[in-house]
Amino acid sequence: MSTVTKEADQLNRIGLDIEKSEELAKHLTELLANYSVFYQNVRGYHWNIEGDKFFELHVKFEELYNDLFEKIDEVAERILTLGFAPDHQFTEYLKIAEIPESVEVNDGEKAVMEILSAFKKLLQKQRTILNLSDLMDDEGTNAMMSDYIREQEKKVWMYSSFLK
Repeated sequence: MSTVTKEADQLNRIGLDIEKSEELAKHLTELLANYSVFYQNVRGYHWNIEGDKFFELHVKFEELYNDLFEKIDEVAERILTLGFAPDHQFTEYLKIAEIPESVEVNDGEKAVMEILSAFKKLLQKQRTILNLSDLMDDEGTNAMMSDYIREQEKKVWMYSSFLK
């Protein structure tokens, strides 16, 4: 077997190292699990919010869960693009997600604090993925993480401002 054939056998369909792609896919799977739990939490906030900030928060939570829904799909599709299958079972998500399921969803201030905590976890995970994807020249994952980080840092500022 020639060196060129051997090297080509170590690359996935998009020309990235298979072993490194597998490691990246594992991190993306953890991110997918966290996004899925976060999404369901925000749906709960949207459905159950009460109080004087109801109208304002009800709309903001709907905007957020719609954004999370899109990101869930994008992350799952990126895992597929790397050559791996994304988990889809919520029981598996709950085993690996660091974002806990929310149990008190009617208090707006508590919901916003939980959102900020979730963003902090997501941002940490996404920065890890950003660094890994940079090291393996995976521009697709790198650009996605960079966009997510930029968007979410702004959301952290906005939700933090709401609490003041």
